[in-house]
Amino acid sequence: MSNQAVEIKILGRTLKVNCPTGQEDALIAAAEDFDNRLKELSERTKVSNPEQLLMFTGLNICSELHNERREKNNYADDLSNKISQLTENLDKALQNQPKR
Repeated sequence: MSNQAVEIKILGRTLKVNCPTGQEDALIAAAEDFDNRLKELSERTKVSNPEQLLMFTGLNICSELHNERREKNNYADDLSNKISQLTENLDKALQNQPKR
């Protein structure tokens, strides 16, 4: 798979980033989301130091990611438990069927 150079803009700086072909739109959307988060955090906290903004925004994104993973794992565990209960109920129901 080849890479494509894509220009993105973060905190007013234009950067060229290599990206797998076909993923350019996703990279641009991610960069726009990241830039918006940085601007919102700067406005909300009045922090203007780019390094601090990058660090705090990165930490916020990691926190969101961990929460999403935890929720996904909880959902998967719940679903697995429900499937086990259904399987158990079906097994019991089949055992109670009269034999032909």
